Amino acid sequence: MTTQVTSEVAQRIADDGFVTLGELIPPEELAIYRDIYDRFLSGEIAAGDKRSDLGSHAPLKEGVRENITQIMWPSALHPPLRELPLHERALTLARELIGADAELDFDMMIHKDPRSGVPTPWHQDAAYWIDMPDHRAVSIWVALDDADVDNGCMWYVRGSHLRPLRQHRPTSDGKNIECDCSEDEPGATPVPVRAGEAVAHTGTTLHGSRGNTTDGTRRAYILNYRPAAMIRLEREQGADHGLNENVRQVRNPAAAES
Repeated sequence: MTTQVTSEVAQRIADDGFVTLGELIPPEELAIYRDIYDRFLSGEIAAGDKRSDLGSHAPLKEGVRENITQIMWPSALHPPLRELPLHERALTLARELIGADAELDFDMMIHKDPRSGVPTPWHQDAAYWIDMPDHRAVSIWVALDDADVDNGCMWYVRGSHLRPLRQHRPTSDGKNIECDCSEDEPGATPVPVRAGEAVAHTGTTLHGSRGNTTDGTRRAYILNYRPAAMIRLEREQGADHGLNENVRQVRNPAAAES
């Protein structure tokens, strides 16, 4: 395991908008993260209004609490999480990818139950965010289970970060956002990863994932980074990614429908 970004890795995210990072959580540490994650899912660690359903636009299947469970700010809800090794490793990578001024902006868990089968809508993260004068941002998506096409590994559209933001709209229930895109989009690429491995993407890279149609779970932990000055500017403008008010809507004027 290494947290050093090679010139090839840096060039790939610059060219493609995403890049695999290899192993960030070794096998001997996975159980620790899975235990905390499952305590969130069971409600032992309460998430309150920071827990929601990214797949709420689809009918809820019997016996399933959410189609796609999203928990914002797990490290704020359970501070010991931030003291574990992943945060230091991911911060080191983020600083090599976008600059030495990178800091953790927010984190989240996204979970797909076995046979839940609801895709994550295609979107660009920056559509959720207010527009910033410095657009540097990187999300590090860490698999806690093997992630493949059938259980919901990430799909990215290669080079989409180099083009203008697409128009986004609320999902049919108004609780999340989406844009027009599909796996047939030129450059659409699935990125399977093993448990403990990670993939990084920029804030403007188009991405989505299929629903979980397997008998296994798909747990993912995502850490998002941007320059410290931009985080301060966000907070001054009341943008905190659901820390105080967990409402998901199009905030970036460049992504709003005209």
